[in-house]
Amino acid sequence: MAATRPTPKTLYKYRAFSARTVDLLCADKVYFADPNTFNDPLDSKPNIHPDLDVAALEITLGHLIRGRIAAEMTAAARSIKYRGPRTVEHIARLSDAEATRVIEEISYAATNPEYTQPPPGPQLALLAHEIERELLRQYDKRVFSLAKRYDCPLMWSHYGEQHHGLCLGYSIPDDARANLHPISYGGTRLVPASRVSAMAMGDARARAEVDALVLLRKASSWRYEREWRLFGPAGVADSPLELKEVLFGTRCTDSVKHAVARAMDERQTRVRLYEMREVRGTFKLKRFPLDVDELARYYPRRARALLEAFDEVEVPTEANS
Repeated sequence: MAATRPTPKTLYKYRAFSARTVDLLCADKVYFADPNTFNDPLDSKPNIHPDLDVAALEITLGHLIRGRIAAEMTAAARSIKYRGPRTVEHIARLSDAEATRVIEEISYAATNPEYTQPPPGPQLALLAHEIERELLRQYDKRVFSLAKRYDCPLMWSHYGEQHHGLCLGYSIPDDARANLHPISYGGTRLVPASRVSAMAMGDARARAEVDALVLLRKASSWRYEREWRLFGPAGVADSPLELKEVLFGTRCTDSVKHAVARAMDERQTRVRLYEMREVRGTFKLKRFPLDVDELARYYPRRARALLEAFDEVEVPTEANS
């Protein structure tokens, strides 16, 4: 999945201020999310185009099922430290049996007289649908989404807690560039079954093509995001990127700005801090350096200090006035 466009020098992550955001800032972590949790239900949901005949589709589906079952059973055997003398043969036998069962069920279901399309149309469609399901079951890639720009009002509204949040700017070290990929917008969700077949047979080029079609394509209406994706293991991981700047939304509170500024004080590498402001008379946003010293004059504050200051003032009475 090599990027076809030059990798930007800086990429941005819009965030609400939360415990996870503090983890990204203070512990230098990133969170690789399951594409199934994305707000676009069409994202990473390919449709298989059956450009092969029935026999070739059955072979492809068989490869996918056997590969999945074998991987699942091997992992289970390892987890219980089971190393029986015929473990490999047993796994292969069960994998073959499951593949045969599914393919035979599809062949029988395709004979349903309610299908109006003439043969082999129903069988092609059912095989394509099952290949699609198997393909998605086997995708274990997780995503850390980034944007090319920091001044997009829509991104601030959708991902930056309606401008109450912040945006993290990352520079891209050379060793992380190969794992960063731009999203392509528009086109089709169709994935040729022939490329899935080649992938199942171990073709690395076909695997890269299928990966791109599954994970790197979105509807054209999302084009404003200018998204890039970093792939990694599920969940929280040490960041392979270099945090270099933090930008605060136009509605972000000064207390959050102060807390983040203090947290970044002793970081080994300097992080530049900015606040977003409206450009008068336009619908544009612009960043300005955050005045940390000005914030430090007011934060942290203690609410009772003002009351106690009044307690120390002697109130004149009628006798000594």
